[in-house]
Amino acid sequence: MKKLGMIGGTGPEATVDYYQSIITKYQEKTGDPESLPEFLIHSINMYKIFGMLEDNQTQELTDYLVEAVGVLEKGGAEFAVLTANTAHIVFDAVQQRTKIPLISIVEESVRRADDMKLGKIGLLGTKFTMKNDFFQQVFNSRQKEIVVPTQQEQDLIHQKIVDELEKGVVKGDTKEAFLKIVSRMAEEDGIEGVILGCTELPMLIKPEDSAILQLNTTGIHVEAIVAAMLEQ
Repeated sequence: MKKLGMIGGTGPEATVDYYQSIITKYQEKTGDPESLPEFLIHSINMYKIFGMLEDNQTQELTDYLVEAVGVLEKGGAEFAVLTANTAHIVFDAVQQRTKIPLISIVEESVRRADDMKLGKIGLLGTKFTMKNDFFQQVFNSRQKEIVVPTQQEQDLIHQKIVDELEKGVVKGDTKEAFLKIVSRMAEEDGIEGVILGCTELPMLIKPEDSAILQLNTTGIHVEAIVAAMLEQ
């Protein structure tokens, strides 16, 4: 089994979801309910990351994540993951400076979009994820169009993510507001699916909540992680 190194804390709620989901998926794949994967978690500070991005300090963010991956590498990790979509803003820069391979949540998501034959896709996430083009670059290279919400909708989504979801708070009115945004994007923008581009969003939006196809980036990432762990 290849040893995983996981950068967590970005945010804590998603880290818990990753931890539990990796164990569940690993046991499912091995068919052994008593099999537990051994892996490393290095938890860092989500709010520090947000502060760097607010100040456009992408070099400092890269340094912070490279240092975190280095901790995992020293601990014996053979590959690593960033358990947040937002941190992937500097994914390529981090990978260039780390010795162990990283599994990209964006690359795995575009592969899933290919499988689902989606061409025009909405993107929900933090304001940093929606305003930057790291999803667009990867998806556009595969002839897929990314659509983001209006500025007013982006402000609402970001505020609810930071004030509620990152703290483990799930509210019915927030779910209703988010689903209304997705429905509007389907009707007015013609999206065929939506990327839940914040690893806390699956706490709020479930597949049964909408007829619009969903790309759950957490679940997609976890499947790739477990597959890598089981590689011979």
